[in-house]
Amino acid sequence: MGKMKTHRGSAKRFKRTGTGKIKRFSAYKGHLTGKKSSKRIRSLRKSGLVSPSDQSRIDHMIP
Repeated sequence: MGKMKTHRGSAKRFKRTGTGKIKRFSAYKGHLTGKKSSKRIRSLRKSGLVSPSDQSRIDHMIP
């Protein structure tokens, strides 16, 4: 059996933390930010964690 390949799109979007959880970045910040408040754009800079229900799916994409 061959090696397991990393899903390259997922590898660019998610990072694994030291404890094994998966870190994600906020959506809705790429463009059309003129109508969004400064407070909203500032809060979208922060990263979050992937929900436990999605974590098992992303684990397969990022071995």
